[in-house]
Amino acid sequence: MDDFGVRFALYWPALLDGALTTLWLCLAGMLLGFALGVLIYLLGSSHSRGCVAFARVYVSFFRGTPMLAQLLLLFYLPAGLGMDVPALVAAGLALALNTAAYQSQILRSGFAAIPAGQLEAAAVFSIGRWRTLLHIQLPQVVRLTLPALISELIDVIKVSAVVSVISITDLMRVSQQLVSQTYRPLEVYLVAALFYLALTSLLALLGRQLERRWQARS
Repeated sequence: MDDFGVRFALYWPALLDGALTTLWLCLAGMLLGFALGVLIYLLGSSHSRGCVAFARVYVSFFRGTPMLAQLLLLFYLPAGLGMDVPALVAAGLALALNTAAYQSQILRSGFAAIPAGQLEAAAVFSIGRWRTLLHIQLPQVVRLTLPALISELIDVIKVSAVVSVISITDLMRVSQQLVSQTYRPLEVYLVAALFYLALTSLLALLGRQLERRWQARS
C-alpha cells in the first residue's frame, strides 16, 4: 500500500495535467457545439426544405456514426486535401460537431416550452428576430434544458477519451504513456478512471447548484 502511495504521488501531476486538457477541450467543444446546435435547430425549424433536409442529415450522420470515425475523418481528410490542421483543432472540432447534433435536439424541447405569447409580444414591440433569440429565448432555453446540457457535457467528457488516438495529451493519452513507462496498467487506469469520475461528479454538482439558484430566483 505504501508503494502504491509513492507511485500515486508520481502519477497524479501528469494525470492532473491530462485531466485539465480534457476539461478545457471538452468545455470549448461544448460551447462551440451549443452555438452550432442553435444553428442546426434554427435550420431544422425553418420554412426552407433545403435547410430542414440539411439539419436532418447532419443530426442523423453525427448521431448515427461512431465518434472515433468522425474524429479520424476530420484529422485525415484535411491532410488528404493538402491542408495542415493541428491535432488539437481537429479534436475540438470533432467534439463540437458531434455534440451539436445532440444539443440541437435538447434545445428543441427548450424552445418548444417557451410560450408563444412571448414571441408575439416581441413582434408587437418590434424587437428583431435576433434580439428576441439572444435576449428572450436563449436565456430561458438554457435554464429549461440545463440538466440535459450538463448531462451532455458529461457524455462529451467520457467520449473525449478517443482523442488520444491522434496524440492529444488528454487524460487517456497520459494514462497510456504512464502504463508504457510503469507496466502497471491496472492501477494507472484505475486512477485515471477516478480522475474522470471526479470531473463528471464536479460538473454534475455545479449543474445542480446552478439549477437551484435559478429556481430560487424564479
